[in-house]
Amino acid sequence: MRGLKRVKRWLVLGHRWLGIGTGLFFAVWLLSGLVLLYVPFPSLTEAERLAGLRPLALDRLGVEPARALAAAGLSARPRSLDLEMRGDEPVYRIVTAEGRPLAVSAVSGEVLPPVAAGAALALVRAGPEARLRSLARDQWTVAGRYDALRPFHVVELGDAAGTELYVSSVTGAVVLDTRARERFWNWLGAVPHWLYPTPLRARPDLWRDVVLWVSGIGIAGAASGLVLGIWRLRPRRRYPSGAATPYQGIGRLHHLFGIVGGLGILTFVVSGWLSMNPNRWFSGPAPDPQMRAAYAGAAPLPGLAGIREADRPDTVALRFLGLGGGSHLLALDASGGSRVSPPVEEAAIRAAAPGLMQGASLARVERLAAYDAYWYAHHDTKPLPVLRLVFDDAAATWFHVDAGTGELLDRLDRSGRVHRWLFAGLHRLDFPLLIGHRPAWDLAQGLLNGLGLVVALTGVVLGWRRLRRPRGGSRPSGVRSQAA
Repeated sequence: MRGLKRVKRWLVLGHRWLGIGTGLFFAVWLLSGLVLLYVPFPSLTEAERLAGLRPLALDRLGVEPARALAAAGLSARPRSLDLEMRGDEPVYRIVTAEGRPLAVSAVSGEVLPPVAAGAALALVRAGPEARLRSLARDQWTVAGRYDALRPFHVVELGDAAGTELYVSSVTGAVVLDTRARERFWNWLGAVPHWLYPTPLRARPDLWRDVVLWVSGIGIAGAASGLVLGIWRLRPRRRYPSGAATPYQGIGRLHHLFGIVGGLGILTFVVSGWLSMNPNRWFSGPAPDPQMRAAYAGAAPLPGLAGIREADRPDTVALRFLGLGGGSHLLALDASGGSRVSPPVEEAAIRAAAPGLMQGASLARVERLAAYDAYWYAHHDTKPLPVLRLVFDDAAATWFHVDAGTGELLDRLDRSGRVHRWLFAGLHRLDFPLLIGHRPAWDLAQGLLNGLGLVVALTGVVLGWRRLRRPRGGSRPSGVRSQAA
C-alpha cells in the first residue's frame, strides 16, 4: 500500500506540473489542428501549375532533349525531364538524380542563367497593378523542398484574393501561390500546429528535435493524466460524497472528460510524435534514384520529329517518360487532361517492374480501379487506375504505378504501412469507415477535438489556479482533499 501511495503521489505531482507546462500547448494544438483540416498549408497544386502555363510553341523548337541533357552535363536520363514555356521561349526543365533543378533553352540549347527580378513580372504576365519583391526564404517557403529553388521573386498580383506568385530565380517557374485567406488562417493553423515559425523551421535538425521533445513531454502529461484519471474513478465504490470522482467544479469536468477526451489527446500527440519519424523507424514513400533509373531503363529520348508528332494546340507541357528501356511522351493540357504516346501497356510495366528491387522477385501485380485503405484520395488527388507491384523482399515492399502513364508514384514497405495507420489513422482519422464519407469524418474530428479541448482548457484553468495559490495557502476552490 505504501508503494502504491508513492506511485500515486508521483503521478499526481508529475501530471500536475506536466499539465501546467503543456496545457496551453494542447489547447493550441487542438484548435490549430481543426483549422489545418480545412485550410491546408499553401502549395501549388499540379492543376494550378498546369492552368498557369502557356501553350507550347513547338514551332520554335530547335534543340532535341539529348542535346539539352548534354548541355547540362548529364549523360543519363535525369529524375524528370519536361518541356514547357518560360515566357515566350520553350525550355527543358530538368531535375537531376540529386534533385538539382535546371532550365535549358529548347531554342538555343544553352543552360539558362538565373532570372532577374524584373523578368518575373513578364513571366507571369502580371498587370500594371502588380508589385514585386525578392527574398530567399519566408514563412511559406521555409520547407527544405524549396532549398534548390531559392531565391524567389514574389509577384503580388493586386487582385481581390491577394494572390502572390513565387517565381524561382533558378528555373523561372512559378513554384508556389498563396492567397490572403490561406495566409491568415495558416497563422492560426499550420504555423502553431507544426511549431513552424520561420527562424525555427529554417534549421531542420533543431526544429525536428524541438517537435520531438515538446510532443514527447506532452505524451508524458497526457499518459499520466489518463492513468491517474482511471485510477481515481470509482463508478461502483463511490466517494463519501456519492460521486464517482473526488473532484468538484472544474476539477470534476477535467476528470470525467479526461477519461475519454484524454485518450483522444494521447492518440493525437503520440501519432504527431511518430510523424517526425523518431529513430528513423519508418521508410519514406519516395523511390530512390537507383530504383527510378532501373525502372526507366536506357530509354532513348525522342528527336524533334517525334516531339512535334505529339503536339496539339492545347498542350502546355510534355513529359519525357522512360519505362523498361522504352520512351513515352506524356502531353498535358491546361485543364489537366493527358495523352500518352505511344500508349503504355500493362505488359510493359510488368516487364520493367523487376528492376525496382534488386535481389527480390515480383510476387504479384494488383490492379486497383477503386481506392482502398492504402491508396486513397481523402486529402489530395491521386490517379486511378493504378497497379500495385508487390515484391517478396524482407520488407514486403509495394510500389504504386499509374496504369495509364507508367509513372512510378510511390513506394510503401511494411514500416510505411504501419506508419499509415499510426499517423494517418490515429492523427487524421483516415479509417476505411470514414474515408470519403462526409460529414461523418468531420463529425468524428469535431467530437474528438471538442472533448480534448474541454480537457485542455479545464486543465489550463486548474493550472492557473495552482500557480496563483499562495505558498502554504488553502486549496483551490472546487477541489476536495483527495484531489491532485
